[in-house]
Amino acid sequence: MKIIIAGAGEVGFHLAKLLSFESQEITLIDTNKESLTYADNHLDIRIVKGDATSISVLKESRIENADLVIGVTSSETTNITVCAIAKQLGAKRTIARISNTEFIENKDEVGFMEFGVDELISPEALAASEIELLLDQSAFNDSYEFEDGALTMVGLILSNTASIVGKSIKEAATIFPEMHFIAIAIQRGGTQYTLIPRGDTVLKEGDQVYFITSTGGVEELYKLTGKFKEDIKNVMILGGSKIGYKSARDLCKKKFNIKLIEKDKQRAVDLADELPKALVINGDGRNVELLEEENIADMDAFIAVTGNSETNIMSCLVAKSKGVKKTIALVENMDYFELSQSIGIDTLINKKLLAANNIFRYIRKGEVVAMTKLNNMNAEILEFKVNADSNICNTKVKDLEFPQSAIIGGVIRDDEGVIALGEFKIQEGDKVVVCCLPRSIKKVEKLFF
Repeated sequence: MKIIIAGAGEVGFHLAKLLSFESQEITLIDTNKESLTYADNHLDIRIVKGDATSISVLKESRIENADLVIGVTSSETTNITVCAIAKQLGAKRTIARISNTEFIENKDEVGFMEFGVDELISPEALAASEIELLLDQSAFNDSYEFEDGALTMVGLILSNTASIVGKSIKEAATIFPEMHFIAIAIQRGGTQYTLIPRGDTVLKEGDQVYFITSTGGVEELYKLTGKFKEDIKNVMILGGSKIGYKSARDLCKKKFNIKLIEKDKQRAVDLADELPKALVINGDGRNVELLEEENIADMDAFIAVTGNSETNIMSCLVAKSKGVKKTIALVENMDYFELSQSIGIDTLINKKLLAANNIFRYIRKGEVVAMTKLNNMNAEILEFKVNADSNICNTKVKDLEFPQSAIIGGVIRDDEGVIALGEFKIQEGDKVVVCCLPRSIKKVEKLFF
């Protein structure tokens, strides 16, 4: 696949890096020579220096042959313009990164597709949605919803209180015979080794385990893992960034009690006007005395989304030391993901990773509806739509030639999620959620051609 990325900033470089690992033909465009030189020295890609809205620059990038054009510069106007021009010059599909979430909320009314923008993505909106979902599933350290919750992925670390520790997957399944959940990926405690579990795989204390659940499955997992759904009501947000603002706004609508701390005085005043249901405090969230004055010990959750990763991590550690149940930190450095559990923060989120996950589904073969990568694990979860001519159509799960390093997590049929076991027959129109390691992706894709 020939992919052109406009913008060699953090998101653009990260995308180019991930896509180059996939042996895609990548062209990266930017006006910044230093950013392009760095990308050229570290990645196997083609670089073009220039303004991505320039027709001559796009033609130099061979836009007429592009399968996908992704606009991820810091300017949403530039990104939309690049996509509109690229589509007119022959690009097959376009994606624009935007920061104004109103564009996404009103995209059908505005009709972005009519002037050449196929998809809009907002890393800030994705991060805010992730935060909201994590608060809803408070006992878990990672979560993702398919088709508005018809199926939900949740991740957690098994403690010694979990009744399934020491049991095989098959033995754990017998506790709840109706099976509203299935384990899809495991990372053994203290290792970087990701495995796709089978019936005889034994669950161990310290394992990071990901499950797919249908309706009722989350409650069953609470019982099996010894976790409790914390009642989260009081939330403190550090940082009045776009993510902080959107999280506060959305959580206020869900009747959470929100305190938002913003260091910049004018920004704090503006936020107070825009968020009448939230308590906005002008102050430095790194100041422990300020946090104590604002009763951090009474908070159920603490969310740090300033522009500084270290500030976010340290403030979450302070919150944890004061007894806050749930801590979430926004980080830019992907290496920090390996540290999250060992240092005691519940969840780290990364805008680049969220944006990349959202875009990745467009490069997968077969009709991919949704896709996510598991944090700090070498596995992907993909949601494929089954067409009449798909190789998988009208076949029972037990009869599929499915690779050992992949597993079907569940199927969505008529908007209802089902944990699909051996006798389940895949039909046209089904949406199948698959977890797989990189080595099995091509084999899985062929099943959905």
